[in-house]
Amino acid sequence: MTATAPWTTEKPTAMLVLADGTVIEGKGIGATGKVQAEVCFNTALTGYEEILTDPSYLGQIVTFTFPHIGNVGTNEEDIEDLTPAARHGAVGVIFKAEMTDPSNYRAIKHLDAWLKARGIIGMCGIDTRALTAWIRENGMPNAVIAHDPSGVFDLATLKAEAKAWSGLEGLDLAKVASSGQSSQWAQTPWVWNEGYGTLGSDDAKYHVVCLDYGVKRNILRLFAGLDCKVTVLPATSSTEDVLSLNPDGIFLSNGPGDPAATGEYAVPVIKDLIKTDIPLFGICLGHQMLGLAVGGKTAKMHQGHHGANHPVKDHTTGKVEIVSMNHGFAVDSNSLPEGVEETHVSLFDGSNCGLRLTGKPVFSVQHHPEASPGPQDSHYLFRRFINLVREKKGEAALAER
Repeated sequence: MTATAPWTTEKPTAMLVLADGTVIEGKGIGATGKVQAEVCFNTALTGYEEILTDPSYLGQIVTFTFPHIGNVGTNEEDIEDLTPAARHGAVGVIFKAEMTDPSNYRAIKHLDAWLKARGIIGMCGIDTRALTAWIRENGMPNAVIAHDPSGVFDLATLKAEAKAWSGLEGLDLAKVASSGQSSQWAQTPWVWNEGYGTLGSDDAKYHVVCLDYGVKRNILRLFAGLDCKVTVLPATSSTEDVLSLNPDGIFLSNGPGDPAATGEYAVPVIKDLIKTDIPLFGICLGHQMLGLAVGGKTAKMHQGHHGANHPVKDHTTGKVEIVSMNHGFAVDSNSLPEGVEETHVSLFDGSNCGLRLTGKPVFSVQHHPEASPGPQDSHYLFRRFINLVREKKGEAALAER
């Protein structure tokens, strides 16, 4: 099957070739070349720069269901990956409409030029509704996205490459997405017309150690905004590496790939850290690996959760929050053993979105509480974590909301 945009007679300069042989033609944007990856769709209406720089999207091609992407251009403040020189994030992108010139006071670069600079291969001019419907029916496919301004493609080779790619299952990408070296973080959240602030060394009350599996900057900013000095450690750090820093709290970050693959080296460390009774908090991949560490299982999802409009219920309060999601694997609720409580659940499909350990200062969530779609529905989770730290120090709790 070959699908071409019906409203154009231009020679296609981009191809999306699925593993089943489906070929979708369009107009190339961004970087040239080709890459094998998994295709997902994201339903967010805003935040495309944050999405494309989220390390959790490494190994994926993001199809935006919102038709007009690029209107606000790009800037240097909304990048989420910790090491932008390595350009960790989505490897491909698909839009329905062509990008327009930016119309936003914060824009400093056109999205197309930004995509080229980051090496993200893209295409536009296709029916993204049809592709989204295909993914909902058939699941997230392995594929090759290719962009060549000449319009010359070797379809036989592209089909073979799409079919041959092994996919994300069994793939450890945290080592790739991790910053790879220890670093300190002190930047605080963005304030209108002021930008980002800096936590002074004399203002830091707590020390949080982050195991970086592909951490997002805004997570670190929210910790700093709660008076936390943050030390970021590589994904492969040992128990001794963490404990030698004498942390008040430990954070397991988000990241890409299969949690079971990353868990081969990360889970033994997490098990050791749980035994210390140091407050521990995980997000996304960190949540999934905590689930593995306590005896649960993870599984690949059919279409995943990617968007900023997902309703999640917090069983500990009975409240519903609208959250940002980005994951293709999930913790199996039925696999959680005694002593592990399910705290959050997706109201879309009932999948697990949070857990905590009975009698221990350890919890995690699947969604991204720093991404602010609600706009601050989930920020309480950071205060919940800091309250565990404060409790251990004999300090009064902060108001969660």
